[in-house]
Amino acid sequence: MLKLPVIRWGKPYESLEQTELVHFLTGEPVAQMGQANPGLLERDIRKAQQARDVLRKISPQDLIARMQKAAALFRDATLSVGGGAQTPDDFVRQQSATTGLPEVMCRANVAKNCFVLENMERILDALTRGLAPEILAKGHGVESRGVTVSYQAQSPVLGLVLPSNSPGVHALWLPVIPLQIALVIKPGSQEPWTAYRMTAAMVEAGLPPEAISIYPGGHDMGGAVVKCCRRSMIFGGQNTVEQHRGNPRVQVHGPGWSKIILGDDVVDRWEDYLDLMVTSVYANGGRSCINTSGIWASRHTREIAAALAKRLGPVEVKPPDDPQAGLAAFTDKQTGIAIWRSIESDLKEQGVTHSTAEYGPRLIELERCAYLRPTVVHCTSPKPAVVKKEFMFPLVSVVECPQQQMLDQIGPTLVCSAITHDERFAERLADTVDIDRLNIGPIPTTQLDWLQPHEGNLIEFLYRSRAYQQKSK
Repeated sequence: MLKLPVIRWGKPYESLEQTELVHFLTGEPVAQMGQANPGLLERDIRKAQQARDVLRKISPQDLIARMQKAAALFRDATLSVGGGAQTPDDFVRQQSATTGLPEVMCRANVAKNCFVLENMERILDALTRGLAPEILAKGHGVESRGVTVSYQAQSPVLGLVLPSNSPGVHALWLPVIPLQIALVIKPGSQEPWTAYRMTAAMVEAGLPPEAISIYPGGHDMGGAVVKCCRRSMIFGGQNTVEQHRGNPRVQVHGPGWSKIILGDDVVDRWEDYLDLMVTSVYANGGRSCINTSGIWASRHTREIAAALAKRLGPVEVKPPDDPQAGLAAFTDKQTGIAIWRSIESDLKEQGVTHSTAEYGPRLIELERCAYLRPTVVHCTSPKPAVVKKEFMFPLVSVVECPQQQMLDQIGPTLVCSAITHDERFAERLADTVDIDRLNIGPIPTTQLDWLQPHEGNLIEFLYRSRAYQQKSK
């Protein structure tokens, strides 16, 4: 059985406390994972500047080249992970076994992460808006327009408190190493696999192991990472968002409440966009913050909900190794049950109709886990509580609302795909501060452009622009 150790600036450390990772269906042991404690990180963080200094000895272009090499290794190579040899197929099976994700989704996330690694130069160019990497490395320089600029790194390391529900989010932190900033990683309790394999691939590609630490552990380790690191990226629910709201040291990635809006000028042709709606709700098992959780229109909403239910309602649970599997398990059975009980309560509210009720039970209980099948809800107004909820499975509320009231009612929206040709409405959408990523036209909410920032620009988070003058000799 694999043993995943704590990694302290590149050196494996065997902790006294261990936790066992088991297969979500069978309970069979998959790996043992060391457990760090906050005191360990508090001691190790004293070496954070040394970790960055190691990276600063390597040019940004060389770091980018090594990250590109790491892409092929991560995707194709047999790597040393947890004291054993891990093939790409091993990685997919192990990740699926402990997270409940179908293997086909695990492979899709491998491709997503490799795309970022392989296109690192283009992505950094987009994130920095064309700034030469050498300027960030040196701290100052002259832009192409002839102006002297200076950028000061706000932390020698970026702390990461990673989730277990979607391995694709790792793509957000991959550009950090080429910025010559080291990593302190608290991996997801059920999904440590990407962090360990990615680290192995980067080290095999020539990146200094001293630049990366991995501290698996409980919730107290997440708090320790945020406390010890001057800059941290954290993933969690709305409670996590509220806890860190307004803290410039923390970039929080929480629920997305992503939406599709059908403008009055196109809503009579809603059937033309049904495939797009289905994809936006169902892709990646509905587990991403960019999955659509709300579809808003002024009319035809009952027909839209019925059509979505007809497409999504019959979806069945399939084994994780089935190529057609599209739903992920709740590895904690009680969590899945509790979520469905909460939804059942919401379905009793006035103005709410469960459109997928006729397609069989939504909660599927197995011996060790639970599944929730796709659920479509129709709401006659934005008032019902379910409109403001999002869960880690395909749940979508089809909301009836006059177009002139929509932008005052939609609330926080990570991705909004507004299907309209109405230029005045498009201008209002562009001015709406509740929308983060805005798509105008028939674009799935799940279709990201990695050359644009996602929930905040990484460069603006890690660097401070400041004045810099130097008198010539």
